[in-house]
Amino acid sequence: GVILYGVSPDSSVSERDLHVRPAMTFSARIIAIQNIEAGQAVGYGSRWTAARPSRIAVVACGYADGYPRSMPNGAPTWVEGKIAPLVGATSMDMLEIDVTDVPQAKVGSIVELWGEHVSVNEVAKLCGTIGYELLCALAPRVNVRVDEE
Repeated sequence: GVILYGVSPDSSVSERDLHVRPAMTFSARIIAIQNIEAGQAVGYGSRWTAARPSRIAVVACGYADGYPRSMPNGAPTWVEGKIAPLVGATSMDMLEIDVTDVPQAKVGSIVELWGEHVSVNEVAKLCGTIGYELLCALAPRVNVRVDEE
């Protein structure tokens, strides 16, 4: 089953405890970065409001690619060696993350949505599903690259 992807079949047991590594990483690139002031809203329906001046990165991935539209604010992503939280609503082709605390983030930086640093099970739990569903939900338009290791 899902353990072939390096993902725990039981969300109460971590991949680390099972001595497996994710065989798949879902990632996308930052395509823009905007500085916003405290009090400014981000995303459809103004779903997130900045509590401080913030650097917001636009990532070229959305629900049409397989990233859940129901993902809540604060969901983790990994960019330039640090966690950056999701902010605002996931749209069809884009999502936004707060890179205020990731000064190295720039246009072109790769954002891990799930994989080695962000567990697909952790992400799935945040939107009320299981990791296996997310792994199977990637859209045909998502580029696939196979790395032999």
